[in-house]
Amino acid sequence: MPALLALSKTIDRINEFIGRHVAWLIFLAVIVSAGNAIIRKVFNVSSNSWLELQWYLFGGAFMLAAAYTLLQNEHIRIDIVYGAFSRRVQHWIDLLGHIFFLMPFVILMIFYFIPYVRLSYNSGEVSSSAGGLILWPAKLILLVGFLLLGIQGVSEIIKKIAVMRGDMPDPNPPMSLEELADQEVAAIAEARND
Repeated sequence: MPALLALSKTIDRINEFIGRHVAWLIFLAVIVSAGNAIIRKVFNVSSNSWLELQWYLFGGAFMLAAAYTLLQNEHIRIDIVYGAFSRRVQHWIDLLGHIFFLMPFVILMIFYFIPYVRLSYNSGEVSSSAGGLILWPAKLILLVGFLLLGIQGVSEIIKKIAVMRGDMPDPNPPMSLEELADQEVAAIAEARND
């Protein structure tokens, strides 16, 4: 188990780094959007490539942050049902969900995206919009996003098994609403002090 936990820690570090830095894509998308709007209104000039670049940047942020969101345990779940169970049952729900739902879906998406990206790259596929961008980078972002989500899924499975075996503390211990609120206030205060 120590070797698997070391692998999990490495995966977590990679996705932590990517997740924290991919937020800049949103900033760039806002700059491109604002610049495009200003140029369109002031000079009456527009280009589909600028609009598509916005989509690429936003899509990149969304797909590349999916693994980070899983790492932070922020994916949506039905907390009303999930919260009614003991922590042990919640661990089993998470583990079985990762193994039987997340991983098969991710593997299927990777399986289909590899030839999809390769075909787009080899053919030099370009957007059907006049003045549009080449498409393979956007498709590659989808593939990379699912690859990152897949390796993070492996990390989460390793950690969940380790927690259930007692080999590591629970990285996401259950908290009351008051404890969650206190934690958020502390995080906001710490962010303001930095």
